[in-house]
Amino acid sequence: MYRKTGLALRISLLVLSSITAIFSVVFLYNYIFSRQIIQTNIERNAESLTLSTIHKIDGVLGAVERAPRNLAIFLEELSYGDGELIELIKAVVQSNPDIYGATIAFEPFKYSPNARTFAPYYCKKKGGIEFTYIPYDYFGWDWYQLPKELEAPVWTEPYFDEGAGGIIMATFSVPFYRKIGSERVLTGIVTADISLSWLQEIISSVKISDTGYGFLISRNGTFITHPDPQLVMNETIFSVAETKEDQSMRELGRKMINGSSGYASFTSLLTGKKCWMRYTPLPTSGWSLAVLFPQDELMADITRLNRTVISIGLAGFFIILLVIVLIARSITRPLKGLSVAAGHIAKGDLDAEIPEVKNRDEVADLADSFRFMKASLKKYIADLKETTAAKERIESELKIAHDIQMSILPKTFPPFPDRYEFELYAMIEPAREVGGDLYDFFFLDETNLCFAIGDVSGKGVPASLFMAVTRTLIKTKATQGLEPGKLLTRVNQDLCVDNDAMMFVTLFLGILDVRTGELQYSNAGHNPPYILGHSGETRAVKEKGGAALGVMEDCEYRSHNVIMRPGETLFLYTDGVTEAADAAQNLFSDQRLVTELSLNGNKPVRDIVSSLMARVKAFSHEVEQTDDITMLVIRYRG
Repeated sequence: MYRKTGLALRISLLVLSSITAIFSVVFLYNYIFSRQIIQTNIERNAESLTLSTIHKIDGVLGAVERAPRNLAIFLEELSYGDGELIELIKAVVQSNPDIYGATIAFEPFKYSPNARTFAPYYCKKKGGIEFTYIPYDYFGWDWYQLPKELEAPVWTEPYFDEGAGGIIMATFSVPFYRKIGSERVLTGIVTADISLSWLQEIISSVKISDTGYGFLISRNGTFITHPDPQLVMNETIFSVAETKEDQSMRELGRKMINGSSGYASFTSLLTGKKCWMRYTPLPTSGWSLAVLFPQDELMADITRLNRTVISIGLAGFFIILLVIVLIARSITRPLKGLSVAAGHIAKGDLDAEIPEVKNRDEVADLADSFRFMKASLKKYIADLKETTAAKERIESELKIAHDIQMSILPKTFPPFPDRYEFELYAMIEPAREVGGDLYDFFFLDETNLCFAIGDVSGKGVPASLFMAVTRTLIKTKATQGLEPGKLLTRVNQDLCVDNDAMMFVTLFLGILDVRTGELQYSNAGHNPPYILGHSGETRAVKEKGGAALGVMEDCEYRSHNVIMRPGETLFLYTDGVTEAADAAQNLFSDQRLVTELSLNGNKPVRDIVSSLMARVKAFSHEVEQTDDITMLVIRYRG
């Protein structure tokens, strides 16, 4: 059993669900659109901040690069001595505040045949500038080896210089050459060192909200600067990705060391928060700068706004709920009374009170309609009782008429049990309670059997009355010893008198001499009967004769003769047989009738009729019978 749901509840749920859906769409659209605007602004700010930081760093690195480049040109073009060389290095360090240290490192024995290494070095220390000679074999170090092999200036990866500077630094190295004869020979490397603490100060000045920061990685992915000092010079972005098993961080590191720029999601290594990260390469050194923007902090304002909107929406939801419930109850309260009254009326209590509705609205109109319906039902039921009683009387009278009609037709078979010259069987099945088909047979004298089959136009009581009159006239006229043609002529004249309803009947009438097999017959527009032979052959009695009886008063009908041989069977029928239709409105047809007669012609006359009737029923299947079906079969034995 289904639980009944109140109208007020359904209205409330429908309206509230619609409002909730609309509010949700608006809220979602507002949230997505606002988030997109904020994210777009963050991307623009990230790009601006990153580029400004890169320009700041590149400005310094560019100034650092100019000093060793100029010094390399000077060394290639001019002669120099020990004192001049050291003074040049000192001047470079003193005049460039961003340069931590500088040196001119010579190739083995290039400065002096007695000295394999020669690399005077000035660097900034607390309290001033210190001078020293690089005390180690420097030829295998990156700051010397890379520009030598590449034959071009190069920035080295960050490293810790233990022998000279004693700090973490990066070096810009420029090779310089001297011409010996026609050959240009490498003479040494001019360097300028920068302290990574300076880079750390620049990048640590990048602050985004509370926890946003920037970091710098080298061309190999090594952390040059980072707020976490444990990572600087100790880890690469790839080693961290390996530890965290983060494939996306590994892919991001590849893009950064390959010199790509972009915008990506990144988990902060310092706080573990989700961030947006902008990364861009430094043009001078090939290092990559990354700036992190914490998502939750930057989206805090829109999150607070959304919480406020949701709170306001929930409050409005409950206010609307209260209003809808009050409105729904004001509508459904009178409807409940009408529903109760309708239930009583449905159970047959037409005296149930219809509640009064004070408001003049659709509910009041509905109450008035219920009152009108109640009055109409009372009248309708009273009329229906009278109609039902009249219908029952008519049905009773039709049943009596059916019984009377069937009683006037011969229905005892065999009808003449003491006569062996022939077999006879007939059957009628009306389409309604009473029908218009007829059949009859009787002896005119000891040897002549008169028989007839007919079909009256129309159905029902008028047709049955016309059938009864026709049968009576045939029997009356037959006693006058007339041949079939004249008999039908006189019956036609009597039927045409005062036939204002213009009814007519098709009729086949025959007189069979049971001694000789001579058959005299006349046909008044009826279906021609069939004669069935011994071996299954079937032939029609083709002479159709005149028009139907009751149509034209001056119509003359002719008699015809045919000889029936012993064992032959005469089959007579009405068009209810051949015009029986199936669901597709296909007719049983004369062809099917002939086929069935050929297959069943040797059976007893009763079996011929019953088999054919079964075939007609099977063909029509469950389609309602529309015409009376009548069959009459006479087998002549001789």
